[in-house]
Amino acid sequence: MTDTPRPRLALHHTPGASPTVMFLPGYASDMSGAKALALEAWAKARGQAFLRFDYSGCGESEGAFEEQTLTDWRDDALALIDELVEGPVVLVGSSMGGWLMLLIAQARAERIVGLVGVAPAPDFTDWGFTTDEKLYLLSHGRLERANPYGPEPTVYTRAFWSSGEANRLMFGAIPFAGPVRLLHGMRDADVPWTRSGRLAELLGSADVQCWLVKEGDHRLSGDEDIALLERAVADVVARATSAAAEAF
Repeated sequence: MTDTPRPRLALHHTPGASPTVMFLPGYASDMSGAKALALEAWAKARGQAFLRFDYSGCGESEGAFEEQTLTDWRDDALALIDELVEGPVVLVGSSMGGWLMLLIAQARAERIVGLVGVAPAPDFTDWGFTTDEKLYLLSHGRLERANPYGPEPTVYTRAFWSSGEANRLMFGAIPFAGPVRLLHGMRDADVPWTRSGRLAELLGSADVQCWLVKEGDHRLSGDEDIALLERAVADVVARATSAAAEAF
């Protein structure tokens, strides 16, 4: 019996120098956000390989959003790394994308050479829901929340929540040896900035830095925020490239 094929993914792949920088959007987000587009322009200007894409059921990709899980979206990224991207990869994960980048780094340890998290939100199915919300999800299978970033409510499903609970990471050491930069706004109303500090503690790499933006919000999409993100990605790419050169 053959597996049901996954939805086809919309993507923009810019060839260039290795490592490839791959952007992972947040929950219910897509590849057309300010950070993804700015990083694409930055990569093109310096001749760096870059990939942005939409998860299944999001943006321009095929699929129904409410049928997807955290594992599905991880597997979307893994398929692109396996089938499209050559050589080492630096992952840039925004919010939920910061959770996915950790799962991807574990699944493809030989390919992932650096990480940049923007308000990373690993394990948010645990700490991001009240007990009443968790019980409602388990009982009804679907939860809607008011969306501060748009007119339509944000929808969560029992399948997504269960997938998240099965992929929690913040309970012990997280093996990763490459450079890591974590950017977080201290006025983030969605993901407490202290989460990045805890993640830095758990990561195995000695080259981990948290960059806090005192007036920054969850999105960190202002001009100064974008400039800081570009600096962080450039730093990780340079350090990963240097480490690779020293290994040979």
